[in-house]
Amino acid sequence: MATDKLFTVVGTSKLDGETKVRFANDTLRTKVLQKHGHTDIVLVELDTAMTKLEAVKTIQFAEEFQSAASQAAIADYLDAKSPKVKSVATPTATKAKAPAKAKATAKVVKADENEDAPF
Repeated sequence: MATDKLFTVVGTSKLDGETKVRFANDTLRTKVLQKHGHTDIVLVELDTAMTKLEAVKTIQFAEEFQSAASQAAIADYLDAKSPKVKSVATPTATKAKAPAKAKATAKVVKADENEDAPF
C-alpha cells in the first residue's frame, strides 16, 4: 500500500540483532528508540520532507550509512518497496498456418450408369 506521508528524519537502528530503516519527523525519535532497546541508532535530518522511498534513496550513498548492516537494511527496503517493472511479453513468431486442404467431393458413379449417357 503506497503512502503519501512525508518525513524529515531518516536513518537506521538495530533491534534484536536486525538493522532496519527508521523514519520520523523529529530527531527526538532517538530517545524513543533507545527506550525500546534499539542500538546503533543513526538518524539524519533531511533538507526537505520526503516520502519513505525518496528518503531511503537519499541516504543510500551518505557517509553515515556505509556500514555493512546499514547498507543491507537499505538494500532490503529498496528491494521490497521499489515499484516493480512489469515485464512485457515479447511477441513470439507464430507459425503460418498451412491453408486447409480442399476436400474432394467427387460423386462416385458406377461405370454401367454412364455407358449409355450422351456426351
